[in-house]
Amino acid sequence: MTSERCLILTGPTASGKTRLAVDLARRFGGEIVSADSRQVFRGLDIGTGKDLEEYSSGGAPVKYHLIDVAEPKDDFNLFVYLRMAKAALDDIWRRGSLPIVCGGTPLYIKALLDGYDQDGGAPDMDLRREMEWKSREELIGLLKEKASPRLYERTDKTQIRRIVRALELAMHGCTVEPVPFVKDALVIAPYFTRAELHSRIEARLDARIEAGLLEEARRLNEQGLSLERMEWLGLEYRFVARFLAGKLSLQEMREQLLAHIRQFCKRQDGWFRKLERDGHDIYWLPRGDLAMAEKLVRKWLANEPLPPPEIRLDSIRY
Repeated sequence: MTSERCLILTGPTASGKTRLAVDLARRFGGEIVSADSRQVFRGLDIGTGKDLEEYSSGGAPVKYHLIDVAEPKDDFNLFVYLRMAKAALDDIWRRGSLPIVCGGTPLYIKALLDGYDQDGGAPDMDLRREMEWKSREELIGLLKEKASPRLYERTDKTQIRRIVRALELAMHGCTVEPVPFVKDALVIAPYFTRAELHSRIEARLDARIEAGLLEEARRLNEQGLSLERMEWLGLEYRFVARFLAGKLSLQEMREQLLAHIRQFCKRQDGWFRKLERDGHDIYWLPRGDLAMAEKLVRKWLANEPLPPPEIRLDSIRY
């Protein structure tokens, strides 16, 4: 396996990423590296959809990484994730296997593809106080004058705090540029219409409740995980915590949770559209078409030219 070659399997919630990743891992001798911000936590099994049985059933067991690597009480952020992901990727490459990054946390996916500034220095409070009197237009003009073309182009100029942070980097002579963790990636994702996804989200939520989501959350609480902390561990645990606290009835919990998961799905859609606008090809697979995925991966591994993606989210309007 060519070093630093990585298959990335992403997509919206409830689109069947895990099953597809496992199937491809078995076909191509791959190992799965999770890119899910909540599956890192031990004990959060049903609500995060770990589906660990899928890695061992229906064929040869598939090795996975970055699942169950932290306690629910621990802080876990992007920097921790990237450090652990790099170690996992290096290990898989060293052993000659294909890493398959699988998950729907777009921030993690983007950081792996584009890199992320981890050494920008501490905030300059004097500079920030000086900048707070300037208009956004003045700050943008100053940024264009002081920053490198790359830093200027990649700065989000709609948010003043991001402009000021970029000015800090530029005016302190920071030359650190984000370095992609993955240099040769094929990005694929299951595609469903919005209506299909909404239906899948509802069916999955009911299945998780039936499988014991409430009991799992209650058990975690009894083991010492506070309801307040549970609020920070994703939508499922947030609303179940409110149910356990007596703030919501079971029906209210289900209805509000369903609505918020669908809203989250819409935000994911925005992230994926931005990845496309930033120049990353995403090969959307209608209903997670395994045969289409296998064909693309074989071409990519053989260094054959890939066709342009047939589906682009930017061309789809809901």
